[in-house]
Amino acid sequence: MAHEHSGPGTVDVDGSPEVVTGQHPLAMVYGGGGVFGIAYTAGIAAGLAAAGVPVESAPVLGTSAGAWTASAMALGLSYEDFLDVRTPSVPNLRPGVLVEIARGLFGEATHPLVAVSAVCVRTRRRHILDGGVYPLADLVAASSAVPGLLPPHRIDGRLYVDGGMWSATSVDASADADQVIVVAPIAGAVLGPMGRTAGYLLERELGHWRLRHPDRQVTMIRPNREIARLAGHNPLGLFDGARARGVYPLAFEQGLRWAERLDDRSAA
Repeated sequence: MAHEHSGPGTVDVDGSPEVVTGQHPLAMVYGGGGVFGIAYTAGIAAGLAAAGVPVESAPVLGTSAGAWTASAMALGLSYEDFLDVRTPSVPNLRPGVLVEIARGLFGEATHPLVAVSAVCVRTRRRHILDGGVYPLADLVAASSAVPGLLPPHRIDGRLYVDGGMWSATSVDASADADQVIVVAPIAGAVLGPMGRTAGYLLERELGHWRLRHPDRQVTMIRPNREIARLAGHNPLGLFDGARARGVYPLAFEQGLRWAERLDDRSAA
């Protein structure tokens, strides 16, 4: 395991990382998946929070869409704050299109509980960027810059693209915690070939994580069939804002149900 610090607030990870920030009761991981992924992760997070799971006070790692939810939850924003946001059509490679939208939501806020994954264009390596150092708007713009669809974003002189190019969740880089909850919008057979591939890679990541942390608990939450139907099997459907709005209430209910399962597991 090796960490190379490429600058303040940046960790360059070699592919078998473990970011250690001190043990926490809970850590959250929100994965990628376009505007569908924002609606899904935000709904799950809100459902868990409504049932008493302390997601807002847990350290959180976001990738792509998950970076938006991670930032919103840390700042006390809700999915309703996203509803008036203009969703750019894709492809849209106009420089600044993502960060302008992000600054409209997050301003210049930073938050020490938030980290995001992004891929450095020059080195093609994953960096874990610290939300306590950099504005969250810059982090989400970097983490969700899908190559060919949305423009890369520059932080500290480095160009970054979507962290999902490395991993849809980067669970291996989550904060050290007794329990890790991974919300994976595009993982699972119900999402067709795209979901099967993402699910296989995520299961492999989780397997490695469990081997390194046999005494810890990890929970993966992913869409059920009803929610998956709203995503469709075309990857560009993940960027359909109108379709995504129907995801949130279903994800909220799923989050409530998962909170009950977590309670039952803790009681056992």
